[in-house]
Amino acid sequence: MGVKEIDTESGESSRIAWHPAFIEALVLELGAYSEVLEFHKEFPLISEPLSIDCVIVKKRGTAPIDKNIAAIFRAVNLLEYKSPGDYVSVEDFYKVYAYACLYCALEKAPIDDMTVSFVGSRHPRKLIAHLEETRGYTVEETGPGVYTVTGDVLPIQLINSPHLPEDENLWLRSLSNRLDTQAVLRIGDEAARLGGDANVEAYLDVIARANAAVMEEAMSMGNTVLSFKQMVEKVGWADNWRAEGEARGRVEGRVEGRVEGEAKAERRIVELLRSGKHPDEIIREFGKNAVVLG
Repeated sequence: MGVKEIDTESGESSRIAWHPAFIEALVLELGAYSEVLEFHKEFPLISEPLSIDCVIVKKRGTAPIDKNIAAIFRAVNLLEYKSPGDYVSVEDFYKVYAYACLYCALEKAPIDDMTVSFVGSRHPRKLIAHLEETRGYTVEETGPGVYTVTGDVLPIQLINSPHLPEDENLWLRSLSNRLDTQAVLRIGDEAARLGGDANVEAYLDVIARANAAVMEEAMSMGNTVLSFKQMVEKVGWADNWRAEGEARGRVEGRVEGRVEGEAKAERRIVELLRSGKHPDEIIREFGKNAVVLG
C-alpha cells in the first residue's frame, strides 16, 4: 500500500510504500513498551465480504411513509435482521453502525439522510441499557414493539417483532417459529387474498418449516382455504420437488394421514407421490379441486 509521487527530475511516477514504514516508525516510537504492546500489520477485520441484510432507498421529495416501522425512514435506510432465537447484541449495533459509516463514505451519502433499523424477536434489554448508560442516548418506545433511539446524528430504531400490532404488521410479527394455528390460518388467508401478485414463496416456506406441527393442525381444520395446488405453489415446493425430499415427505405425510376412510382418489395420490411424480402432473390428472388438504 502507498501513494504515487512524481519524480521531478525524470517525470516518471513511482510508488512509495509508506505504510510499512509507518508501522516501523510506530514500533520505534513505542519501543520502550515493546513488552506490553503487540503490533499487527494490515490486520484483517473480517474474513467475508461486508453486507447488510437490507437497504431500502426512498425516493427524494416523497412524503413520509405512514407505517410504524418506517416512520423514521429517510433517503437511505439500512436494516439488520436477527432470526428467532438470536438477539440484537451490543456488538451487532457497532457492526451495523460501522456499515452505515462505510456506506456514507463509499456511496457519498449524507449521514444525516440515512437511518439504521435493527429487527429481532427478543427484547434488546442489554443493548438498550448500553445505549442509554454508555452512549448517553435516549431510547423510547414510540409504539408497540418500536423503540426510537435519539442522541445521534444517525436516526436509529430497534424493532421487537413479536410485540408489533398484529393488524398492522402481520408479516413481520408472524416471522416466528412459535406461531399458533390461528396465526397460521390468518397468514394462509392473507396470502390467498393477495393472490399470484404477491411474492410470498420464501416466507411461506420458512413458516411451514419452522412451525411444522402447527401447520399440520391448521391444515386439518375445515376453514382453511388453501388447496393442495395452492399450497404447493405458494410454499415453492413444486420447483424443487425432487431435490427437496423433506418437503415432499411432509406433503406425502399430510395426504397419507388422511387416506384412511377417504375417497379412492387420495389413495392414488399417495401412490403417485411415492413414485416421485411431479405435483403438476398429479394436479393435471385429478383436476385442481380433486384434493384439499384439510
